[in-house]
Amino acid sequence: MSTTESLAAALADGPVVLDGGMSNQLAAAGHDLSDALWSARLLADEPEAVTAAHRAYFEAGADVAITASYQATFEGFARRGAGRERAAELLALSVECARTAAEGAPVRRRPRWVAASVGPYGAMLADGSEYRGRYGLSVAELERFHRPRLEVLAAAAPDVLALETIPDTDEAEALLRVVRGLGVPAWLSYSAAGGRTRAGQPLEDAFALAARAGEVIAVGVNCCTPQDADHAVAVAARVTHKPVVVYPNSGERWDARARAWSGEPTFSASRVTGWRDAGARLIGGCCRVGPDTITSIARTLRGS
Repeated sequence: MSTTESLAAALADGPVVLDGGMSNQLAAAGHDLSDALWSARLLADEPEAVTAAHRAYFEAGADVAITASYQATFEGFARRGAGRERAAELLALSVECARTAAEGAPVRRRPRWVAASVGPYGAMLADGSEYRGRYGLSVAELERFHRPRLEVLAAAAPDVLALETIPDTDEAEALLRVVRGLGVPAWLSYSAAGGRTRAGQPLEDAFALAARAGEVIAVGVNCCTPQDADHAVAVAARVTHKPVVVYPNSGERWDARARAWSGEPTFSASRVTGWRDAGARLIGGCCRVGPDTITSIARTLRGS
């Protein structure tokens, strides 16, 4: 873990800027992400591309890099012929790539932090089920799935674990069980729509699971529309009294059948002041939010 100021301490002082979408930054650089491992494929094939994507966001003004491990699992790597030892190396490499980018970005007074991404079970399936949840697995089964890779990621010494795009409360409960005792703080971020998790549970109930979890330093939403984020930030702050994390998509819609984005972006830096005023302290973007928008967010939050 970094020896600089802790992320939790920084959140007490004011907003911290997250990065944007890893996939769109890699795609913009010409990389093929059609593989079931998505951006995690490049950890094995071209890790320097992952480092370059992180560096672009740090140079744009981000304080936190979220690693390329969202879709990285032992099961997913096994389908590509990687054994458990090699898979563990690649999980740890995701943290190393982000740390290398942080250390190589232009020097400034504020620290930079690395968040190890932990995507939902459905991300491993690569069939869109992370946006539905309800996999037919018990909380105990989900805990057994997540524990091995969380232990590897924690051992790689990130500053925080990003439990992100979680679609339902069963999976959140499983993840909260795993992070207990790992020695690394975490944030819990749901994917939401219409005031509910993707699985249909009220956000009030979902956020409440983390209210008393000492390991959790922030609670909120990601990979949703900016409009859904507007509502969710206020709910998370009211229910948990913790700093809120928010990093929605651009507002465009993903067409899974056509495998393409449609619609117009609705994310603008002007929205972030409302999120900040409602309790958000970790603010950035997810899919289709690139370095230019992160620069605008950073300037808006820092007043310059």
